[in-house]
Amino acid sequence: MGIEFSEAKKQFHLKNDYFSYIMEITEEGYLLQVYYGERLESFEQRLVYPRIDRSSFSPNPYELSNSGFSLDTVLQECPGYDTGDYREGMVDITYPDGTKATSLKYKGYQITKGKKKLTGLPATYTDTEEEAESLEIVLADEKRGLEVILLYTLFKNHSVMTKSARYVNCGTATISLNKALSMCLDLPDSDYELIQMPGAWAREKQLRRDSLVQGQHVLNSKRGASGVTQQPFLALASPETTERSGEVRAFHFVYSGNFTMKVEVDTYEQTRVLVGINEFNFCWQLESGADFQTPEVVMVYSNEGLNGMSQHFHHLYRKHLARGRYRDEERPVLINNWETTYFDFDEEKLLKLVTDAGKIGIELFVLDDGWFGQRHSDTTSLGDWIENKEKLPDGLLGLSEKVQKQQLKFGLWLEPEMISEESELFRAHPDWHLHVEGYPTSLGRNQLILDFSRKEVREAIMKQLTAILDKVPIDYIKWDMNRNMTEVGSQGRLPKQQQETAHRYILGLYEMLEELTTRYPDILFENCSGGGGRFDPGMCYYMPQSWASDNTDAIERLKIQYSTSMIFPPVMTCAQLSDSPNHQIGRSTDMDTRALVAMSANFGLMMNLEKKTEEELKKIAMYIQWYQANRQLIQFGSFYRLENPYTGNYGSWMFVDEERKHAVVMVFQILSQASKPLKKIRLLGLDPSTFYEVEGMVLSGAELMNFGLYLGQRLTGDFTALKLEIRAVEKRE
Repeated sequence: MGIEFSEAKKQFHLKNDYFSYIMEITEEGYLLQVYYGERLESFEQRLVYPRIDRSSFSPNPYELSNSGFSLDTVLQECPGYDTGDYREGMVDITYPDGTKATSLKYKGYQITKGKKKLTGLPATYTDTEEEAESLEIVLADEKRGLEVILLYTLFKNHSVMTKSARYVNCGTATISLNKALSMCLDLPDSDYELIQMPGAWAREKQLRRDSLVQGQHVLNSKRGASGVTQQPFLALASPETTERSGEVRAFHFVYSGNFTMKVEVDTYEQTRVLVGINEFNFCWQLESGADFQTPEVVMVYSNEGLNGMSQHFHHLYRKHLARGRYRDEERPVLINNWETTYFDFDEEKLLKLVTDAGKIGIELFVLDDGWFGQRHSDTTSLGDWIENKEKLPDGLLGLSEKVQKQQLKFGLWLEPEMISEESELFRAHPDWHLHVEGYPTSLGRNQLILDFSRKEVREAIMKQLTAILDKVPIDYIKWDMNRNMTEVGSQGRLPKQQQETAHRYILGLYEMLEELTTRYPDILFENCSGGGGRFDPGMCYYMPQSWASDNTDAIERLKIQYSTSMIFPPVMTCAQLSDSPNHQIGRSTDMDTRALVAMSANFGLMMNLEKKTEEELKKIAMYIQWYQANRQLIQFGSFYRLENPYTGNYGSWMFVDEERKHAVVMVFQILSQASKPLKKIRLLGLDPSTFYEVEGMVLSGAELMNFGLYLGQRLTGDFTALKLEIRAVEKRE
């Protein structure tokens, strides 16, 4: 592994055991992209850039007017603005003279061991310097007094490179950053299929795969959060790429606010990928001598299909994104009271649920919405984080002690970023929410958004939270966020800085989460936003697990969890066994199916145990016991997708332990049919030369992965499921 620079060829070559990334500096100082793909031991050629004739409408830089060289056609690392490249660029800057032309040329580089932190931002990290190597390349527009420092980190044991950029104002006057993206990748062809994850509330991360055509493809969020409608992820796969084979180049943005991801195919069928903070509602006033650090992009290259891509994301995020005590610790089985009580509860009801939960092996009780202020509905009390003594006469401390006496841990739901108009906090500080003075403010879920870009607002909420957390022994916090930004204005900020508010909000949120997770290292934080509305790698840096969706229907969750697994490992995803008919869509589903889907992630329950029969309670207890015995495998094993529920009648996946001696396969049938073909499934991730016992047979890993395993007609009826246990054994003659 290493980052090399050839002075003779003016080439940078970043390579590890999996891929190579090559750039070249032209004689005139432009930094061009050469190659991104399967590892090359060496690269001897010089870049031959496309030359165009003068009638092509692609202008030439002044000093190259007769060369055929045009920024409009070459593959660039950091394309500028208004200097001859008519494709989208990384930058849009207004200078003091009101113009925007920007041309960036090479100035210098530095190679270092390890990986530096990004100031104020979440990012992947290393535990030792030997795990990665980093490169900084300085580009400059000397006439404008602008430097752009491109940051690259190459991880040793993963097919991963990260990119970000830092914009530095070296001039004497303030400039306006209208767009300051994190990365650009130019590819010399366009024979790709675009994979993305659009969605909606309760239908997050719906997998789509479409052929690229000439023009621009834009994936973004303008919601002030990464959002339910689009995950900040895209992948470009070769048309022949499957789960098991083929090339894919993937991009994931480590940021929780407005983002943009653009894929542009130009006239010459070249492809440009741009990722960064969305220019919508963004304009940063960069003063003389100041810099602006962009969030990072995680780039994964795989020549082993989509499962290969996912393995690199999973292993990277488990070890180099999630942090703290729970990074490597098994997660508890929990029960949440929400769908049992909603807002209608008192201590007696809660303790009855706790008692029933303890009997079946539940380890953590989570008190959801409704415990604070006068919160009897969703119209009031957000911002008043004080116990409601009518519901909890002994307060949270008393309830926590009673829960822990029954040998369960205690968890709590919070929504600290929000405020209700009907609240003591709003009455005291009616200007603390995001709004435009004198202009009507939209409501979402009867609530407003506190202005976390303001330090005094964050400090006031932090004071309320620490008053609870310093007093009450709390093991888990579910941090929710249930509406998106509108009328984004901040009181006290200068007019020319108002377009900084959305990004400053996210920076303020990150600052607060850093302080909380550092101050309370033993609390397990779970990220939630009406389900998966802000489930992104930025939040995963602070909270090692996320609620994937408010939709707990098993069949809907097949798709949601299947596509979530493209980028996030099971240990970062939470799922719960809920009642049937389902509370969101009304579907009735067999308990085995609901349990197996929920046990494919961090497992929990959201159901009224009091209404369950003895037989049902025994069955649930068996699920919990099995999960507890196998959660190391489920949470920290390698996860493989086998069958795609988006394209067929089945969904299936499997978990394999690190030694490849133990595996679990789960198969789900969506709808039954008459005279259906005999079902066979091919496995992944096993050792080809090892023999495994499965279904009373002893078969080699090679046979199970290449020929497969017949399941016959064992899946009968709609919405049914099957679990297979596979263990390595000595071959019997």
